[in-house]
Amino acid sequence: MNIEEATDASLPAITAIYNDAVLHTTAVWNASRVDEADRAVWLAEHRTAGHPVLVALDDDREVVGYATFGTWRAWEGFRFTAEVSVYVRGNQRGQGVGENLLRELVSRAREAGMHVLVAGVEAGNAASIRLHEKLGFREVGRFPQVGWKFGRWLDLSFLQLTLEGGTPPSS
Repeated sequence: MNIEEATDASLPAITAIYNDAVLHTTAVWNASRVDEADRAVWLAEHRTAGHPVLVALDDDREVVGYATFGTWRAWEGFRFTAEVSVYVRGNQRGQGVGENLLRELVSRAREAGMHVLVAGVEAGNAASIRLHEKLGFREVGRFPQVGWKFGRWLDLSFLQLTLEGGTPPSS
């Protein structure tokens, strides 16, 4: 498996993986599918902001997952905190794709000078919570019944990873 920067050629697979999550999981709480034009705008916004969008490629160079981090809250005081997102193609879940993507994302966050990574995970998504915990994230809060999908209320767990090293920003 290779982890690389997403390209415009990655957009069809990214769109399909995202839409599968919309339709079949609580990994994303949207009810509406998106098209490639939407994901192209999303990718361009991440590039402009300097946020990585990584793809995992299998031996046939097909995209089997993607991950990114982005702005967590809009105020300047939060500029050293980022929120991570990891999505894996349905038939590839549980096979290490998410872990490889998240490991590389954490490395990129360190390189970018991030201090904290945050993940918002549906509290019942035990596999995603285990994945984040395996890489050092710890649950720091839970918001009961803040989301609605598939005819039920969803709880949101926040997990956090404080990155070691680096120099604190000057005032």
